[in-house]
Amino acid sequence: MVGRVVIAAPCSGSGKTTIATGLLAALRKRGHVVAAGKVGPDYIDPGYHTLASGRPGRNLDPVLVGEDLVGPLFAHGARGADLAVIEGVMGLFDGRIGTDGFGSTAHVARLLDAPVLLVVDARGNGASVAALLHGFRSYRPDVRLSGVILNQVGSDRHERVLREACAEVGLEVFGALRRDAGVEVPSRHLGLVTAAEHGAATQAIDAMGEVVARSVALDRIVRLAGSASGSQAPPWEPGIEPVSGAPVVALAGGAAFTFGYAEHAELLRAAGATVAVVDPLRDEALPDGTAGIVLPGGFPEQYAAELSGNESLRRAVATAGVPVHAECAGLLYLARTLDGHPMCGVLDAEATMTGRLTLGYRDVVAPEESVPFPAGTRLTGHEFHRTRITPRHGARPAWRWRAEDGTPHAEGFLTSEVHASYVHTHPAASPSAVARFVARCSARSSRNANPMPMAAHSTAWVPSEASRNSHST
Repeated sequence: MVGRVVIAAPCSGSGKTTIATGLLAALRKRGHVVAAGKVGPDYIDPGYHTLASGRPGRNLDPVLVGEDLVGPLFAHGARGADLAVIEGVMGLFDGRIGTDGFGSTAHVARLLDAPVLLVVDARGNGASVAALLHGFRSYRPDVRLSGVILNQVGSDRHERVLREACAEVGLEVFGALRRDAGVEVPSRHLGLVTAAEHGAATQAIDAMGEVVARSVALDRIVRLAGSASGSQAPPWEPGIEPVSGAPVVALAGGAAFTFGYAEHAELLRAAGATVAVVDPLRDEALPDGTAGIVLPGGFPEQYAAELSGNESLRRAVATAGVPVHAECAGLLYLARTLDGHPMCGVLDAEATMTGRLTLGYRDVVAPEESVPFPAGTRLTGHEFHRTRITPRHGARPAWRWRAEDGTPHAEGFLTSEVHASYVHTHPAASPSAVARFVARCSARSSRNANPMPMAAHSTAWVPSEASRNSHST
């Protein structure tokens, strides 16, 4: 059984990412084989976890994959490790809106029977921290709140007051970090800057590791992680039959396409595909023999000029004539333009940045059959963007869903070979979709080694007024 500890906080912005990443780096430097997990649909923190641990960071989100898969996905990601650090999401008890904390850090900690350390931002706090901690410990006694890590401590005197407050409620202090802007991760409109974009990410992670190593009782944390009890679930396995022919699937990567799940590439390979990563910022051609294209999420709006400037690859994508599965950033890349910059033009639509954040889980249904999904497929996905896409001609949506108030929405774009949407889905929740996609790629490859070009301006769907609004909420 792998030892494990959850790093949680009373609220966002408390320093969970800095401390979780620093713990991974510090423990790895001491010789531990460490695995990393992240509660929720976040794609940014796992990038830092990956660099710090030397292993793929994994998302653990019961909303997207169901409770039964959380344990197996954790065991899969922690295979071969002796210790796992799991970073929470938002506040300890914050889950999907309208539920009793479903998908929260506390929920995942209970599913994994893992002890929890609460990161408390101490700025502006003194003895009143005792009341905060008393409330968090007593609110849900079934959560193993085992101790505290104090962050942003101002002085020796401040630390002494805080430690006395923690002792008053019987919670052990596992560390105290002083204020140090040098170890903060830079942020932007959708959260932290990704590790792939952070020019000094390695140095920042080293700095986090050094601060944690000198400020946190690592030996005590290792012992605490080893106290996790209960039987561990068997590791997740793809469980799909591979196709023959090893069709080449081009998977977009690089700084503009970082919002994906490690399990996606693993499932593509398990289905028989040869996965070739292509960076649309740098690579001027698709890999030889490309039979399918997967475009995950990311920050294309930050690189619109550079993506547009790579005209050779844009033209290759537009004329590839192969199955395409695109989510969020991939959807924008397939549009005619993004903030006025020419994109691939596969979809007859134009995308722009807005000042409004679209964020939330979506219970979606496939209105008709597509390359990856049979008609009627039901999944829970997640939207996270500040862009809006405006179609120019009518066609078919990729998903339909209802808002909390019951308002129907239709979203995304569907053609005979393209499924493109703002909604991120977790491939482990629907491995059959990956298998269908690879099978279509294999069939396309075997029918014609040089497929006919796709129309550069495929028909796009004209949304209802309700769904137009859904793109900018």
